[in-house]
This record gives sequence, structure tokens and C-alpha cells, in this order.
Amino acid sequence: MKHLTKLLAAALLALGLNQAVWADDVSDFRETLQLAEQGDAKAQNNLGAMYANGQGVRQDYAEAFRWFRQAAEQGYAKAQFNLGLMYDSRYGVRQDYAEAARWYRKAAEQGDAAAQTNLGVMYGNGYGVHQDYAEAFRWYRKAAEQGYAKAQFNLGVMYYNGYGVRRNFHLSKEWFGKACDSGWQKGCDQYRYLNQAGY
Repeated sequence: MKHLTKLLAAALLALGLNQAVWADDVSDFRETLQLAEQGDAKAQNNLGAMYANGQGVRQDYAEAFRWFRQAAEQGYAKAQFNLGLMYDSRYGVRQDYAEAARWYRKAAEQGDAAAQTNLGVMYGNGYGVHQDYAEAFRWYRKAAEQGYAKAQFNLGVMYYNGYGVRRNFHLSKEWFGKACDSGWQKGCDQYRYLNQAGY
């Protein structure tokens, strides 16, 4: 029966009726909704993700935002990051870089590597905060030391260009290599480029 349901859903998707959902997603949604309504921050964040991705429910960024906010206000770092991302990317709310930076900071201060990286991007570009390469570098470094590939790559860029630090191609290559080892293809490309240049 489950196989038949998936075939039917695939057929509906092929016909352009993309609101079909898997039966498993619907039951997951119901369980998550029940926990979220009881105030469970992790469930509220997960429910927000389900609404954001249309998993088990029709995609609805406004509902995603509402659930992320409830979890974020309880101090749940992943929800704080998700809320920052919504403000940063205009998902369900008006774009507001200052609010994005504020929520990224809350998650970053709890050690969330993705939030630390995005906060670094905000400082590097002056989005919602005063541009400050040294502060961008500081947040990238925190995330990179946790093995977060995007932050490792961004540190490589900072050293390569001398943003917030003294320009150093050897350290740039080292961070690009770490990003490559963490699976970031651009890190591999830059590492190879600097290696061929003799660094």
C-alpha cells in the first residue's frame, strides 16, 4: 500500500499537482505539531522547517516564521539561526539585515557554526552592522575551528585578500586545504591554484 501511495504521489507530481505529500510526512507533521503546541522548542523549530520546506504540509513561510520565532524566543539556537536566515533572505518576512544579524548573533553566541559564519558574512559586507573585517574574521574563525567548511573557505579568502588580517598566502592555502578536506569544492580549487603558484 505504501508503494502504491508513493507511485500515486509521483504521478500527481508529474502532472504538476505538486501539493502531494508522503503519508510518513503527514504523520511526522502531526506528531511534531502536537509537541510544538506543548511548547517544545525543538519541535517548534522542526515544525517551522516542515512549513518552510513543504514537508508533510503545504509550504507556508509565514507559518514557518511563526514557529521559528516561538522556538527562537525560548533560546533555541537552530531556530535563532533559521529566523536570521528568514530575515536575511526575505522568506515570509520583509528583508531586514539588522534583524538577521541580531538573530544570527544570538545563535552564534551559543556556538552555532552556521550562524557564526553568516554573522561573519554580515560583518564582511556591512549588512545590518557596520562593516568590520576584523569582526568578520573573528566569527569565521570560531566556526572554522568547529570544522565548518564554508567558514574555513572564508578564512582562506580573508588571508588571501588581507581583509581583517595581514595578507598571507600560506595561511590562505592552509585554510583552503581545510575547507577542501571538509568537502568544500571551492576550497579544493583555491588550494590547487595556490599550490600551483608555489605557496
